[in-house]
Amino acid sequence: MIYSVVPKALADELYPKLVKHYENDENVTVIVDRREFDRRARSGRSSAASAEQPQRRVVRDRRRARVPGDLPPLARADA
Repeated sequence: MIYSVVPKALADELYPKLVKHYENDENVTVIVDRREFDRRARSGRSSAASAEQPQRRVVRDRRRARVPGDLPPLARADA
């Protein structure tokens, strides 16, 4: 399935043309982008989240902890 997303500002001009162009193709759907702002953008946060302090993403080191101590010396293979 392919979605052809038309920006809201160009919807009046492009949407009818694209729908007509892809009317025989079942794999293409033309849609109009209705989003008001980008949720991931820092400036697009809702007023509830930015009223106090914006929440910051916490990056944790999730790797397994290293075993404490030193490794024993390697055995020598004398030929």
